[in-house]
Amino acid sequence: MKSLFTKPAACLNHFFSLFFPPVCNACRGLLGETEELVCAACLAKLPRTTFHLHPENQLTRVFWGRVTLQTGTSLFYYTKGGRVQRLIHEFKYRGNLSLGLYLGRMLGTAIGGSPLYSDLDLILPVPLHPVREKERGFNQSEVFSRGISSVLGIPCQPGLLLRTLDTGSQTKRSRFGRWENVAFGFAVNDQEWLSGKRILLTDDVLTTGATLEACANSLLNVEGVKLWVATLAFTP
Repeated sequence: MKSLFTKPAACLNHFFSLFFPPVCNACRGLLGETEELVCAACLAKLPRTTFHLHPENQLTRVFWGRVTLQTGTSLFYYTKGGRVQRLIHEFKYRGNLSLGLYLGRMLGTAIGGSPLYSDLDLILPVPLHPVREKERGFNQSEVFSRGISSVLGIPCQPGLLLRTLDTGSQTKRSRFGRWENVAFGFAVNDQEWLSGKRILLTDDVLTTGATLEACANSLLNVEGVKLWVATLAFTP
């Protein structure tokens, strides 16, 4: 029965590609036959960090004197109007979940190549408040975390960290305003189970670190927890 449907399906995909050819999510140029979601030219130009290779780096310095991390990394540097902003906007605000998983796999591949991340037990995405997640239809941190999980073979377990306050967008707030807005907005579900775990905490973009700091403080109140951080992008 399979052979009866594979040819029509392939023909239909080819028909649609004539009118809606796949384009690069970074530059909107046409993708080649062997390219997926992001063209080779943009992949070569994306501003990658090497944070995953260094226990102390620009990201970890954001948290000095604030929370104790084992280490942390970001896949890309973020600049306004750049390719990385366009990719994250396409994923986060236009609901391109395939792109989110793709970026997560890229981050997972980077982490998987570093001995600094070899002993992780689980991945915890920064949660959205249920009201916000219902509005958006998905939690972007959970989506790309599942991409990381698929590469590392480490479970992504949303629901163990809860967002208790609907704090709204952080985009236009000052550094102190961001911290004040989220400082007490998270809680741990099932502290006993999390005890002693080595956790990779994930978020999409790190700007001031206020959201990750608030999450980290809740998690580090659990006995024996050790914490790593990973984001798709880092704002210098």
